[in-house]
Amino acid sequence: MKHQVVILGGGFGGLYAAQSLKNTDADITVIDRRNFHLFQPLLYQVATGGLSPGEIASPLRYVLNRQKNTKVILGEAVDIRVADRSVLLKDGALVPYDTLIVATGATHHYFGHPEWAAFAPGLKTIEDATEIRTRILLAFERAEKDTNPADRRANLTFVVVGGGPTGVELAGALGEISRDTLRKDFRSINPAEANIFLIEGESRVLPPWPPALSKAAVNSLIRLGVQTRTNTRVTGIDGDGVILQFGETSTRISAKTVLWAAGVQASPLGTILSRNTGVQLDRAGRVLVEPDLSLPGHPEILVVGDLASITQDGKPVPGVAPAAIQQGRHAAAVVEARLRNRKLKPFHYLDKGSLATIGRNHAVADIGPLHFSGKIAWLAWLFIHLLYIVEFENRLLIVVQWAYDYFTHNRGARLITGDWASSDEALGPGSAGSNKT
Repeated sequence: MKHQVVILGGGFGGLYAAQSLKNTDADITVIDRRNFHLFQPLLYQVATGGLSPGEIASPLRYVLNRQKNTKVILGEAVDIRVADRSVLLKDGALVPYDTLIVATGATHHYFGHPEWAAFAPGLKTIEDATEIRTRILLAFERAEKDTNPADRRANLTFVVVGGGPTGVELAGALGEISRDTLRKDFRSINPAEANIFLIEGESRVLPPWPPALSKAAVNSLIRLGVQTRTNTRVTGIDGDGVILQFGETSTRISAKTVLWAAGVQASPLGTILSRNTGVQLDRAGRVLVEPDLSLPGHPEILVVGDLASITQDGKPVPGVAPAAIQQGRHAAAVVEARLRNRKLKPFHYLDKGSLATIGRNHAVADIGPLHFSGKIAWLAWLFIHLLYIVEFENRLLIVVQWAYDYFTHNRGARLITGDWASSDEALGPGSAGSNKT
């Protein structure tokens, strides 16, 4: 019987591990609770109506259908039985393995306040993105009908919590929507009067980036009408807004739309691995792995992507897509090396830099010794993101959509979906019926 490799998760780490094992003399099983690979870096564009979900997601079976040694199982892992080397799925099925690669990523982290999730959705899944899109568009629809100035102001106030790349890109997209995309769509309101706040607990947005790029990002955000609040902590969130703490001063912002981009928590499988193997976790629940990405005392289990905690040159390897891709490929190389009784060098992360876009023609880029911003950075962001899209068809669709939106100043996926009409999101009597999808 061939060596059995089971991969949990079809994200960047899991997918690239599977693809790298296509010529290996082993049977590969990829397990994911979703039937698609999601290009998470562009989720914010779905959340702001720039792209449709299908343009940034690819069916796993299609992506891997030419790999004859690979099969895909739709399922959710709920336990890892280390003693008998098998994965227990939610439906009760057991999947045996000789080597297990765990790449289940991360979820939102509300720093001890899980109740905030109901009022401030994060951005990790397609469902998150479409919910955020609905909340944003409904805010403008409510404001159009509001006759009370205070209610209208609250509906036209947006708060993004977290000044990292996701928060900066979300805030910039909101500014672009309100001041460009929607400028001719309403009759009773001026969307450009929307108040957009970006809240960051550190002294500047994009904290790990060079200060000059943080300043360039802030300047681009100001151009789009975004107000940044640094050295500011969120101490409360409810359906009517947020409470902010700046030094000894506490203030409240009345806002009907609050979006969360402040932190991530590792997948629950990290806790399961810790319980079953004794491996240590870091503060975010990530698994402390060996230099080859395996678990201490359990070389048959490798952890990659956002679930893995590993340091290099005294610094943690960041939880970004390029790192997950490199780790997935390294995990595959470890499997191949072991099958051939060879040794492999420890994992080494090659930092290819970071980019963040802030609206039309504006981005910041931190690539090795090169730090630049503006249109060149924006073009670099477009090109590099397209390179990592899995399917050629999706690349083509995205290029066409981006080009159309660029020249028309439109966002063609501005759809209010879900059963909003029967929930607290309803606009009240006289609104259209449910728009389920």
